[in-house]
Amino acid sequence: MEAEEARRIGDYSRHVQRKKVYFLDLGMTKEELVRICNDMPDELVKAVARKRLITFSRYMQPTMEFAPFHTVYYTLLDMFAHGKIKKMIVQIAPQSGKSEGSSRKLPAFMLGVNPDLKICIGSYSTTIANDFNRDVQRIIDSKEYRDIFPNVLLIGSGVNMPTTYVRNSDVFEIVGHKGSLRVVGRGGSLTSKTVDISILDDVYKDYAEGNSPVIRDAAWKWYTTVVRTRLHNNSQELIVFTRWHEDDLIGRLEKSGEQIIDVTKWSDLDNIPKGAWVRINFEGLKESEPTEIDPRQRGEALWEERHSKEKLEAQKKLDPVQFQCLFQGNPSSAAGRLYRPFKTWTEKSEWGKYIRSGCYVDVADEGSDFLFAATYDVYQSDNMVFNERTKRMEPLLFALITDIEYTDESTDVTTITVPNMINRNGAQKAWIESNNGGSGFEKVVRKKVRAITEPFHQSGNKESRIITQSATVNQCIIFPFGWEVRYKSVYDHLTNFLRNFRANAHDDIEDGLTGIVEKELADGNTRPYVFANRGVKLRN
Repeated sequence: MEAEEARRIGDYSRHVQRKKVYFLDLGMTKEELVRICNDMPDELVKAVARKRLITFSRYMQPTMEFAPFHTVYYTLLDMFAHGKIKKMIVQIAPQSGKSEGSSRKLPAFMLGVNPDLKICIGSYSTTIANDFNRDVQRIIDSKEYRDIFPNVLLIGSGVNMPTTYVRNSDVFEIVGHKGSLRVVGRGGSLTSKTVDISILDDVYKDYAEGNSPVIRDAAWKWYTTVVRTRLHNNSQELIVFTRWHEDDLIGRLEKSGEQIIDVTKWSDLDNIPKGAWVRINFEGLKESEPTEIDPRQRGEALWEERHSKEKLEAQKKLDPVQFQCLFQGNPSSAAGRLYRPFKTWTEKSEWGKYIRSGCYVDVADEGSDFLFAATYDVYQSDNMVFNERTKRMEPLLFALITDIEYTDESTDVTTITVPNMINRNGAQKAWIESNNGGSGFEKVVRKKVRAITEPFHQSGNKESRIITQSATVNQCIIFPFGWEVRYKSVYDHLTNFLRNFRANAHDDIEDGLTGIVEKELADGNTRPYVFANRGVKLRN
C-alpha cells in the first residue's frame, strides 16, 4: 500500500512539474548548486525547504501523510505564500488535512520567508483559533525549524533576547522583526490591527451553525466590518473551509458580485484580474470531468486511504443533499433543487388508457456530454386539465418510463445498446435529436429497429426549456418502482439537480425528459401513432 501511495503521489508531482506550475529558484549559481548536490545533500534539502511549502512541511514532519491531491493543495498554498495568488478560496471535504496546510504549516513557512508579515487566522471559536496559534509556535520553536530559518525566533525560545515581545495564546511576535501571528474567533475584535495575510479556516462549527440564518448573518457582518477593514492594498486573503450552506460566507461572496475564478487548469492562474478570487474545489468523490488540477477519474475518492469510495458512497446514501454540500463543495437547500420527488408506477393501467409507445434519444456531443435515451408508454388519464399551450381543456397525459440508457460510451457501443432497448420495449417511434452528429446516429439506428425513427433538430435554449417544463416533467414523467436502484446514476443526478445551472456538471437527463414532454405530452395529443403496428405491443 505504501509503495502504491508513493507511486500515485509521485505521478501527481510529476504532473504538476510538467505543467511548470511552480519554478523553484534557489538563488544559487549553477556551480554552487552542483557543489551542494555533491558535497552537502542535506543542505540542498534545507535550501528547497526555504523555498517550497511542501518540502518545508515534510522536513518539519517526516511522518506526515500525503495523498496525491495534497501535492496540488500545497502547490496552491505555496503560490499564495509567494504572492503569486492574492485571494484564494479552497473548498474541501472534512478531515482532508486542510488546516494542517493552511493554518499550521503555511503561517510558519510564511513567517520564515518574511518575518515582518502580520498574519491573522480566524476560525469559528477562540478555542480553535488558540490551538492554531500554539501549533504554529511549536513549529517555530522546533530544532527542525531552526535548521531552516535560524533567525526567526520567539521570546522564551532559550536564547537571550529582549522581553518586550508578546507571546501568548492570542498573539505572538517575531523577535527583532515587525512580524506577528494573531488569532481570533468569529466575532472577535481586530481594532487598530493591520493585517497583511488573512486566513479564515472554518468559520462555522457544524451543521446547526451553517444552517442558522442568524449565525450566517453574524459571520458575514464580522467578515465585512472587522476582517476586511483591517486589510490594505497589498494584503492577501485565504478562505479554506467545508461548505455548509449555499448562503454561507463563500456563497455570499458569490452573490456580492466579487469575481471568483474556478480553477480547473493551471493556465487559469495566469493573468488573474486584480481583486479576483481564485477558487479550487476538491470533491470528496469525483463527479466532474478530470482536469489538470484534479486529474482523478469519475468515482475516485479524494483520499482513498482516509475516506474510501465505499465510505463516501454510504455517506451519500444517508443524505444526498448534505453530501453535495459537505463533501462535494456544491451546497444547496431542498428549495434549491429543480425537481420534487418523482412519482413511480407498478401497474400501468392505474395511470389510465394506453395510447402509444415511444423512445427519446439525446445523442452525446463530442465533448463531455452523456447519451440519454428512454423508452416510455404514453397513457391518458380521465382527469381533464387546462392546457396553457392549446388554450383548451384536455386529458392529462403521462409518460411511464420503461427503460433508460445513460452512458458516456462511444457510438460503437450505443448504436448497439440503444436499438436493443428500443426493440426490447416495443417502442413504435424513436425521436432522435440530430444536433451534434445525431443524424448519423439515427441512420445507423434506423436499420436496426422495428420502430419508425424521426430525427429532429433542437433549436431552443436548453436552460430555458428545462426550467419552463420542470413542473410538467415532475408531474407527468412517471418512473418504474425501484428506479432509484435500477437507474441509480439517473436517480442521483435528478434528485440533486439545482436551479442554479452553473452548479450542475451535466444536464443531459433533464434535457431528455424535457424533450419527452415537448414531443409527447405538451400538445395534448391523445391519438395513437398512425403506424401503431410497429414495435411489439405488450401493454396492460
